[in-house]
Amino acid sequence: MTHSPTGSTLHEAEDFLAAHPEIEAFDIVLHDANGIGRGKIIRRHELIGLYKGGRHLPISILGLDIVGEDVHETGLIWDQGDGDLRAWPIPGTLKALHGTNPPRGEVLMSMYHLDGAEMTSDPRHALARQVQAMADEGLHPAGAFELEFFLLDPDTAQGVRPAAAVLDGRRSDWTEVYSVDHLHGMEPLFSDIYRAAEAMGIKAETVISEYAPGQYELTLHYRTDVMQAADDLVRLKRIVRLQARRHGVVACFMAKPIEKYAGSGMHFHVSLCDETGRNIFAEEVEGQWTDTIRHAIGGLRQTMGESMLVFAPHGNSWRRFVGQSYAPVSPSWGVNNRSVALRIPAGDIKARRIEHRPSGVDANPYLVAATILAGIRHGLKHRIDPGPETTGNGYAGDDALQIPRDWREAIEAATASEFLKEALGEDMHRTFTAIKAAEHGRVARWIADVDYALYLHNV
Repeated sequence: MTHSPTGSTLHEAEDFLAAHPEIEAFDIVLHDANGIGRGKIIRRHELIGLYKGGRHLPISILGLDIVGEDVHETGLIWDQGDGDLRAWPIPGTLKALHGTNPPRGEVLMSMYHLDGAEMTSDPRHALARQVQAMADEGLHPAGAFELEFFLLDPDTAQGVRPAAAVLDGRRSDWTEVYSVDHLHGMEPLFSDIYRAAEAMGIKAETVISEYAPGQYELTLHYRTDVMQAADDLVRLKRIVRLQARRHGVVACFMAKPIEKYAGSGMHFHVSLCDETGRNIFAEEVEGQWTDTIRHAIGGLRQTMGESMLVFAPHGNSWRRFVGQSYAPVSPSWGVNNRSVALRIPAGDIKARRIEHRPSGVDANPYLVAATILAGIRHGLKHRIDPGPETTGNGYAGDDALQIPRDWREAIEAATASEFLKEALGEDMHRTFTAIKAAEHGRVARWIADVDYALYLHNV
């Protein structure tokens, strides 16, 4: 047996197989720069071999664009002969999939070179690196993501529209924000989502009807391990997508799928503990902020502009940033204010945290968390003052620190950013920015319907 660099053991696979004689196959999944799960489905008898020696996968699997095409500029294709690397199971991620027929399991993977060294274009390694850097400084981040998404009708002949209730087929085109009765129409689907999450060991919590027709939000239990928080998010997205499909509707994780309504965010709540487990963001007297939380916010504000490509990685991501739509338009901060980018939520002082709000639900949570942790470290190291708090309407403020105006500017800012290179690591930074530049080229060449509507007969 080859030593596993992840710390996975053969006993985990043997115990799982003994406990689940019904499972016939396994999804082996690693996540690329876009957060897309790539891998294979293996048969039951292959699981032991996976844990003994890992699984060969081509290096190019981490250099793909959003539609699975090779991006040669990453340097991961012909420059290295598209050779095989070895993916290894992540300890504790071998789980049963709910509702599959025949029954299947799933295990998350991470990529390594054949000699066991980390393949640093793997997003998990970028986050692990920032977590370790914080640990070396005596700091331990904790956090949780929020998952917003749309449930849409699979028939797009009449355009994109909210899905009918899976309970009885009832339709509503109203916003229905916070309507509990509206949630009842999707109760069979959400029941399956909760059961599937439980089978994965994911603590999915509150569900609400969000601020657009067909839009919902699921919250996740706070984790003392931010890698676990990112794992929860990617697995819950796959669960929602699969269970929605089983109920005949489409789960949509575009940042902005419907023109006239708010888009979907992926807010990240983060706090910071010292070696004793004390939350060092927590003030002694409510509202008298610690230097730690102020400097963390200062670092996040200062680095937000060059980091926006991580938080808004696709062309569609930028359609979400419209005033009065609960998506921040500048690196503002405030207390109990949903119009700012960095919000200190009201509540128990002991649970004091920063809610980072710029990311769309289409972003890669491993890269988002890595970039946020790096921004906090930057702020603490340089003792950066966050500037005055934004009160009232955060969309109306003229913040001196601006974010890029569009996707192209974000790509240019990210590519040139020394901060982002440090936050993600040189290889992950090169891979990510090359993929985004290639995707921008694909979109820029695309002739959209609006071009024909405006120009076909008029110019």
